[in-house]
Amino acid sequence: MKHSKNSHRTALWRATPIAVAIGAMLAGPGVAMAQQGATAETVTITGIRRGIESAISVKKNSDNIVESVNAEDIGKLPDVSIAESIARLPGLAAQRVGGRAQVISVRGLSPDFATTVLNGRELVSTGDNRSVEFDQYPSELLSSVLVYKTPDAALVGQGLSGTLDMQTVRPLNFGQRVVVVGGRYSQNSLGSAANSSANGNRFSISYIDQFANRTVGVALGFAHLKTPVAEEQVGLYEPWEVKGTSNGRPIARGLPPGTFSSGGIKALRRTGETTRDGVMASVEWRPSKDYTGVLDIFHSKAEQVDTANQLEMNLNYNGSFPCDDGGGPACVWSNTSINGNSTLTGGQLTNVRPLVRGMYNKREDDITALGLNNKFKLGGLALEADLSWSKAERQEVNLENNTQVATPANGAVPYDVASLRFNQGTYSTFSLQRSDYSSLANLPLAGTIYGSGYGKVPRVEDELTGGKLVATFGSPLSLLADVQTGLSYTDRTKSKSQPEGNINLPTGVNSALIGPQYQYGSVNLGFAGLGSIPAWDVPGAVAQYMVFRPAIDQPFLVAKSWAVTEKIVTGFIKGNIDTEVGGNSLRGNVGVQVVRTDQSSDGIRFTSNSTFPVTNGKTYTDVLPSLNLAMSLGDDQTLRLAVARQMARPRVDQLRSSLDFGIDSATGRPGASGGNTDLDPWRANALDLSYEKYFGTRAYLAVAGFYKELTSYIYTQTDNNYDFGRFVQGYVPPNNCTVGSLINRPCPPALRSGNYTAPFNGNGGRLSGLELSASLPFNLLTPVLKGFGIQASASFTSSSIKIDAPENASSVGSAQIALPGLSKRVSNLTFYYENAGFEARISQRKRSDFIGEIGNFDGARTLRYVVGESIIDAQLGYNFSEGMLKGLGVVLQVNNLNNAAYETYSGTRDRQLEHQKWGRTVQLGANYKF
Repeated sequence: MKHSKNSHRTALWRATPIAVAIGAMLAGPGVAMAQQGATAETVTITGIRRGIESAISVKKNSDNIVESVNAEDIGKLPDVSIAESIARLPGLAAQRVGGRAQVISVRGLSPDFATTVLNGRELVSTGDNRSVEFDQYPSELLSSVLVYKTPDAALVGQGLSGTLDMQTVRPLNFGQRVVVVGGRYSQNSLGSAANSSANGNRFSISYIDQFANRTVGVALGFAHLKTPVAEEQVGLYEPWEVKGTSNGRPIARGLPPGTFSSGGIKALRRTGETTRDGVMASVEWRPSKDYTGVLDIFHSKAEQVDTANQLEMNLNYNGSFPCDDGGGPACVWSNTSINGNSTLTGGQLTNVRPLVRGMYNKREDDITALGLNNKFKLGGLALEADLSWSKAERQEVNLENNTQVATPANGAVPYDVASLRFNQGTYSTFSLQRSDYSSLANLPLAGTIYGSGYGKVPRVEDELTGGKLVATFGSPLSLLADVQTGLSYTDRTKSKSQPEGNINLPTGVNSALIGPQYQYGSVNLGFAGLGSIPAWDVPGAVAQYMVFRPAIDQPFLVAKSWAVTEKIVTGFIKGNIDTEVGGNSLRGNVGVQVVRTDQSSDGIRFTSNSTFPVTNGKTYTDVLPSLNLAMSLGDDQTLRLAVARQMARPRVDQLRSSLDFGIDSATGRPGASGGNTDLDPWRANALDLSYEKYFGTRAYLAVAGFYKELTSYIYTQTDNNYDFGRFVQGYVPPNNCTVGSLINRPCPPALRSGNYTAPFNGNGGRLSGLELSASLPFNLLTPVLKGFGIQASASFTSSSIKIDAPENASSVGSAQIALPGLSKRVSNLTFYYENAGFEARISQRKRSDFIGEIGNFDGARTLRYVVGESIIDAQLGYNFSEGMLKGLGVVLQVNNLNNAAYETYSGTRDRQLEHQKWGRTVQLGANYKF
């Protein structure tokens, strides 16, 4: 017996009189009697409950295992960006960047394992790789996000850990015109600074209407955000390590043997401003029941400008390394404290040379996505044709100036004495004996121990064009309701260039004082135990006093510029199951995808004497079967089973063909690091099982388990016997003494083989987890608690996979580490109250320690341990439902209520690397719907 798909669907937010009566009978005789004689009416659910019940309905009626976020109303997803909303879903966690939730980890896997789509179409990214930076997407312009934890054959562009589908509204789904205007005023708790305000604002407007007898629908939305950049940070050099000797001299005098110490410390205050403007438009045309066409347009433009004012101190280097190796005074530790883990926790250090640094960052992101979808019905055949195009661009300018207390005319170097305390769980602190770091009159631009400055101008472009044809027709098999088959093609090119170089004073100029026209004032570093340091206009100072000529053709820079192209053809067939087994309804889908990938990369390689362009690539095919089953067990219970083979394509930067190259001057042995265009994807066999108990669409309880066997993984490894004769075009081993530092030295042997560090495919391992989730309005328990409710989830994930730590990840302190992005425990908890127009909620999202992938000082990815964090958000509001103010809602929100810190460490928690706070943000605003 076949069942209509619609028979499984429940109205998202309307309870019919029949449903109310059935609910009353199920609730008990007393409640049922109370309903007798009452006038039948439609109950309209609004506010928090509307969003919750919509999400429950989606989860309940899906054939796959999914989670979703649904807006309470147009423009009313509660967060600044969609990332915070997604991060509250079971099994998902966010990693903060600059205080904002930016990238999402699904089921303990790195964000690179998930795919993000917009209205079902794969998206480009302004980041260096595939993972979408969700803070580019205003929550006001999205109606929902659907997270597929299990794939099906028709889900093109699916990820290995999950697929996140951000969705905008469909105007013909609305019964009437809707206009919503909203605004927020915000303030950051860290306060204003010399060059920025602590205040910000948000504004949004959405317009939805229908025309031509409801055959044409239009949805338009605009969202503006202006928010301060505010950060307080104390950072320590990575890695923490046992200090040894150099040329027979101790690197850290006064430390007992075996003591772990960092090589330097910095304290900074970052200030600035971020603006973001987003536009969404959707035009839907349905001239008849046999055709629907939708044109989608999305555009987001963001700009962040900030300056970090920093006092920095090297603990091993004061102009010579180690401090006394060049004849200068030694850096000597005294009054030290060392814990039981042999970690230095404090002491006094003499003869250091601090510097005051100004760092300017400007980043512009531009994302545009277009899509045209056409659906036709031709008798028993349904056809869908979809075209899409999206492009992302990122442009950055990163500049730094270095100043240092000037050496007086008598040549006496102004060394200093520092007292330091390295703290766990809070800011490390340090103080200095000198007091002349507070004025630019004492701090000229000069050739400091770190030079006079450095700069980078990275640029990323990502463009994707796609098309898809799908046919759906009836099935001759009683097991299947219908069959879908289709073909998809995408062509994506992503490129990055990163010109960089020293910022120098002009030839013949040894120092320059920054004039008053470029001075901002002072920045207080009291949180780090210091006083105030000056702040200034870094780009203005660079333009006035310095020379900056960034380049890309130096040996150490060529690997940072690349272009990767992917052409992917996907064919699929899927049968939708709709039948009965043993008197129970069984639905789901079964199918297979065949994915052919053609990947290539253009880059630059550097031989012993020149650079040259290179193009490499590879083609491979994957067959991905999948099965999703959902059986109704009666009493509103569902048991789900999913089995699939999954894949995730390599990170884009791992596919680059560019590399840097050099020759060991003593041995003649070549060495290089770079990408690998011959990579196969990550692949996994997956099993999911879920039990769900529903109470209509008002509440649910769920227990889900998953198991993934990763049959392949991508590791950064070093091949110690790589033949560069076949890899580097025109490479000739040095057979004379004319290469760089080899001049006038004994000639080393002429070697073709050496070390090559790059990503390579290797064996995988096991990843498994348990997910518990529930949503419960308390009036199901007792009428006394009407309006109160809870949403909660907890995820527990484990993995047998150990990967080799990359060379640039020495801070992880181990040769083998767990999966990046994996938190073994993730939990989310929301209490809410909604009654008579009043709304209140408080939410906590929490995750345990994990290894994060962080952009380091030179823009490359590095791995660091990140301390688990707990973020608390709160909201109060009131919605007027009658009278002159009908349609008006006022709201007070506090994001990061607990001002949670972001902390990283090297190997063990007592070896802190960064401790950052971004403050709490208070927002006061209103929405008006008419």
